[in-house]
Parts: sequence; C-alpha cells; structure tokens
Amino acid sequence: MAGGIHGGVVDDLGTLIASGEIPPGSVLTLARLESDFQASRTVVREAVRVLESLGLLAARRRVGITVRPREEWDAFSPQLIGWNLHGPFRQQQLEALMELRVAVEPMAARLAAQRASDAQRAELRRLAEELRHLGARGLGASDAFLAADVAFHDVLLAASGNPQLNALRAPVREVLTGRSRLGMTPSVPAAGTLEEHEAVASAISQADGAVAEAHSRHHMMTVWDEIQQDHSLR
Repeated sequence: MAGGIHGGVVDDLGTLIASGEIPPGSVLTLARLESDFQASRTVVREAVRVLESLGLLAARRRVGITVRPREEWDAFSPQLIGWNLHGPFRQQQLEALMELRVAVEPMAARLAAQRASDAQRAELRRLAEELRHLGARGLGASDAFLAADVAFHDVLLAASGNPQLNALRAPVREVLTGRSRLGMTPSVPAAGTLEEHEAVASAISQADGAVAEAHSRHHMMTVWDEIQQDHSLR
C-alpha cells in the first residue's frame, strides 16, 4: 500500500511540475507537500528523492525543495516523457523525441545490418510482416499494432550493438505508446511506412547497411512530417 501511495505522489507531483503548474524556481516544503497530497512525511521524502533523481527537484538544507530549470531534467526518463505527453508540452515532447529518432535510428539500422544476430534479423522480418498485415486491415491504432511497432524498434536499437543507442529503447517505447494512447496513431498507417519497415528488415537481413540506413531515414522523416502536420491542423 505504501508503495502505491508513494508512486501516486511521484506521479501527481511530477505531473504538476512537468505541466508548469509548479514552475521552475518554486520552493516547496515537506510540510506543504504532506498537506497537499495527504501523505506521510516518509512517503513525501521518498517521492522527493525520486524526482531529485530525475533532475526535477533539488533539496537543500535551509533552502527547501526547489524546482530545477527544465533544461536540467532527465530528458530520457520514461516517466518524464509520459508526464509531458499528457500535459501542455505534448507537442514539444513529440517533436524532440522524433528529432532524436531521425538522428539516431538510421545509424542503428546501419549498425544492425553489421551486428544483428540471426534471431534478431528473423524477428525484424516477422514483426515487419505483422505490421503490414495489421495495417492493411486498418488496425494501425490497435494494441496489437502498437505492440508490434514497439517491438520492431526495440529490436532494431538493441541489434545495433551500441549501448548508448540501446539505452534509447525505453524513451522510444514511451513515446510510441503515449502517442497511441492519446489517439494520435492513424488506423491506416501513412503511405509507405509499412513498406519501409519491411525494407529496413530486409536490408538488415542482407547485411546491407547503406540501404537499411536509407530506408530507416525515409521512414523516420515520414513520421516526423506526420507529427508536424498533426500539430499544424490543430
């Protein structure tokens, strides 16, 4: 029960900070947080520690608990990404993650063509085929499509063999999931995206890094354009 309460305070306070309702520079106290969240001192202290680890808060004696500048937060934290996706900074979060993906996933595809195991190559082909079948049936917004899409990019980043790229699996998973849960994933995928998944998987299977990188970049640019267009239509 205590863990649940602690997690609830982390999510509630993190959401308020990420949304800007409690802006950077604000100074909080344990007493105020206990009152606001109707939680014990122990629970509040632990929640503050978690948010300190993510860079959102800094606790100092004789100063209090200060909300740190946004640029000092852990931008790769899946929790922070989730809070941003459900708040007023949703578009900025989507664009920031997409810009990162455009920069790194094509290189991950090139490296995967050189380093992926036989099992990873086979799994990428299987997932790409599954995505095509689901998308062709108009199930692009379904949980099954989301699971296959998350798994595809998860395997791709892992197959790069690069520990820094591998570390991006969690934030990519969070933004794909968040976009789907927010109803921002079309039932019929954008033209060419399903084919690009298959082309990337095929090139990796054939150990053709240049082709894998080119198809991955084209796919990433298509999704980036889609996200920007979604925003312009709002």
